[in-house]
Amino acid sequence: MSSPVFQPAPPVATAAYHVQRSLRHCLSTVAELLYDNGYVLETLTLPQRGLTQRELNQLSAQHDNWQTCQQVLTESEAAEFNDYQRFVLTAMGREMMFDMFGQGAADCA
Repeated sequence: MSSPVFQPAPPVATAAYHVQRSLRHCLSTVAELLYDNGYVLETLTLPQRGLTQRELNQLSAQHDNWQTCQQVLTESEAAEFNDYQRFVLTAMGREMMFDMFGQGAADCA
């Protein structure tokens, strides 16, 4: 008898799994690119901070995969533009970032 861990997921769960996997991959990529470009994770995790359109354009110009990850984050509602038109993670995005990188990554206090 095979282990339930190795059984394929049902088709509906597979789609959800791939979306979450893609989202987690993008969060990881974004964290790495932020760090590589002199930013800290709190740039995105604190609702009152965020990246300006100019900063987003610079990241897109320097890194081919930034735009794709930004689109995935936005379409999955893990990120949005705040009231100041800065790109930040939503509560769900912060929660996922916390799950992946620990409390300091998503500390909103």
